[in-house]
Amino acid sequence: MHLFTIKKLARLAAGCGLIAWAAAGWTQALPPTVEEALQSAGIAADGVGIYVREVSAGAALLELNAATAFNPASVMKLVTTDAALELLGPTYAWKTRAYGGGPQHGDVLQGDLIIQGSGDPKLVLENFWLFLRRIRAQGIREISGKLVLDRSAFADSVHDAAAFDGEPGEPYNVGPDALLLNYKSIGLRFSPDAAGATVQVSVDLPFAGFRVAAPALSNGNCGNWQDALGAQFSADGIVFNGAFPAACGAKTWYLSPYWISDAEFFGKVFRQMWQELGGSFNGAVVDGRVPEDARLIAEWSSQALPEIVRDINKYSNNVMARQVLLSLAPELPPLPASTWRGAAAIRAWLAGKGIAAPELVIENGSGLSRFERIAAGTLGRMLVAAFHAPTMPEFIGSLPLVGLDGTMRKRLQADGVAGQAHIKSGSLDGVRSIAGYVLAASGRRYVLVCLINDRNAARARAVQDALLQWIYQNG
Repeated sequence: MHLFTIKKLARLAAGCGLIAWAAAGWTQALPPTVEEALQSAGIAADGVGIYVREVSAGAALLELNAATAFNPASVMKLVTTDAALELLGPTYAWKTRAYGGGPQHGDVLQGDLIIQGSGDPKLVLENFWLFLRRIRAQGIREISGKLVLDRSAFADSVHDAAAFDGEPGEPYNVGPDALLLNYKSIGLRFSPDAAGATVQVSVDLPFAGFRVAAPALSNGNCGNWQDALGAQFSADGIVFNGAFPAACGAKTWYLSPYWISDAEFFGKVFRQMWQELGGSFNGAVVDGRVPEDARLIAEWSSQALPEIVRDINKYSNNVMARQVLLSLAPELPPLPASTWRGAAAIRAWLAGKGIAAPELVIENGSGLSRFERIAAGTLGRMLVAAFHAPTMPEFIGSLPLVGLDGTMRKRLQADGVAGQAHIKSGSLDGVRSIAGYVLAASGRRYVLVCLINDRNAARARAVQDALLQWIYQNG
C-alpha cells in the first residue's frame, strides 16, 4: 500500500470510524458500512477488488486487491468506449454506401445494387429507411440484378449465439456484423382480446415473406409467458403451438431471429421496405464485394461516435460495444477488422498512457463474457487518465447518472450521492461491478472501481451503494 494511502486512511479513521479488515493476507482499512455490508452478504475478501482515487491525486485513497484480475461484466464497456473516443475521435462516424453495378436506364438499374457496410452500430429501421429513400431519390425504382452485401470490413467469423448462456434468441447475444441492421432483432407485440378469445400478434419490423401465426388465448396466470407460447421458428416465420395468457395484458417480446443468416435477415427487411417505397426487386441476395467499376449512388452517415458511446454506456448495449471494438482495429494495413486486432489496439493505447495491464483479457469488449478480465487498479488508472483527456466531457456524459437515468436510475434515489455520480454497472452470474466518477460533498471528484466476483455477488448491491455513499460523504 502507498504511504500516502496509509496516512490518509489514518486521518480518515479518526473522523469516520474506519476499522481494519483482513483481506488476501494483509490488512486494509474499509469504511465500516462497506465492511458490514460485505459480511452481511457473505462475500469473501479475496472476491473483491476496490480502487478509489481523487482524480488529481498521486495515489489511491483506498485499494483492495487492486492488482488482482476480476471479471468486470459490463464495466468492460468503459475500456472499449474510452479507447474509441480517443483513438477514433469524437467526430468519427460509420459510412454505409450503395453502389450501382451496372448502368441506369430510366428508372431501372441494369445490374446489381451493392450495399457496403463499415460496422455502423446503430443502423436502425428509421435510418435504413432514410438511406433507401436516398437511393430512390436517384431515380432508381427497379433493380434488375442482385442485392450484393459487402460486409468485408469485418473479418469472417462464425458466431454461436447460444455459446454464452444457451439463449440464442436473446438480442444481447447477437454477434458483430459490418452490415448490422436493427441489431438483428425484432419485436413481437401480443394483444389479447378476452371478449373474442383471440390474440393479435404484430411484428414491429417490415419483414418480407415472414408470417406469424397467432397463439391461442389461455386463462392461466402470466408467469413465464414466453415459454408458454411454444414458439417454433423457421425461415418463413413463427408458429406458436402454445397459448398466451390473457392475464398478461399487452406484451412485447424482443428476440433475434438467430435461425436465419445475417444476409437473409438483411434481405427480408430490404425487400419489404423497398417495396413500400414503390420499388421493385425480385433478385437474389448474396454476399460479395464492391466491384472496382461500380459507381457510388448514395451514402448514409451514422450518428457521431459520442452518441453511440452514450447508448452503449447508458443502456449497456452489448451488440453496439462489439461493433465498436472491431472498429478500433488499425486501418493500416488494410485488413478486415477483428476482435483480436481491436484488443491489440486497446493494449497499445493503454501502454501509451503508461498503464501496464498484464492481466487484461478482452474477448469481445462488451463484458458479456466468462473470460474477460481486468484489475480494479488498471481500470481506475484508465479512468483517471480519461478525466484529464480532451474527450472527458463526452466520456463522462455517457455514463449513467446515479438515481436519475440509464442502468443506475433506480439506485440511491433518496441518498445524497443521487445525481452526483456517473457510474457504469455490470452484472453476470457471480459478478457485480461498478466503476466511474463520484463528485463528493466536499467538491472533490473521485474515481471509483468496485469489482466483485463471488458466489454471493448477487447480494453485492448494498456493498456498492454503501461505498458510493461513503465516498460522497467523506471524500
